[in-house]
Formats: sequence, C-alpha cells, structure tokens
Amino acid sequence: MKLEPMKKNPLKLNPLQLKTLTLFQELARHPDTSTPQENGAVVLTHLPQPHGNHFHVGSRAVATRDASGLSNQAVWTALERKGMIIGSFPYAVTLTPDGLSYETGLRDEILHGSDH
Repeated sequence: MKLEPMKKNPLKLNPLQLKTLTLFQELARHPDTSTPQENGAVVLTHLPQPHGNHFHVGSRAVATRDASGLSNQAVWTALERKGMIIGSFPYAVTLTPDGLSYETGLRDEILHGSDH
C-alpha cells in the first residue's frame, strides 16, 4: 500500500487566512502573548496593533501588509468555521489544537529575522 503525501492546504484557506493563521500560530509560541490551556488549545492574550510598516512578534518582524487579517472579521469567521480558532472578534482568539498544527507554509515567508 502506497502512502499518499500530505495534501498542501487541505482546508483550502485563502492567502489572507493562511497569513493570519501563521501570525496566530507565532503569537501562540510566545508566553508574553499567549496562555496554553489544558485541552491543547492556546488563548492569545495580546494581539499586536500594527503601526507603521512592521511590528514584532517575539524576535521576529512582520510587515504590516501581511497582518491585515488580524483586524478582519471575515477572516476570523472563516478560520473559526474551519475549526482553526475560537474567536470573539476583535477581542479574543483561541487557537485550537488543529489550528496550532496546521501547516501554512508561510512562517519563513512572512516572519523575518532570527528565531532563537
């Protein structure tokens, strides 16, 4: 029996949804912006408010143009419908275990700088 390779973007998230999920995942990696839950989810406790042409997430920089989904209710709704987040736009977002593990393929593309 031949194993099928993992399908890229199986939920068919659009580019803005992928970028936003990538940012949520990165925020979940940092204790100053997130709180892990016993069920494997992570509550984001601080969403950056982009200003100028970039903002920082940990030691990484993100271009403001890649972060427009953080303030886009339709993006949050789509990610929630697909089981990636539980949101209360624009105040709170929890990444589900599925949202934390979803491979967006964009981390190195939109997060710049060192990751140490």
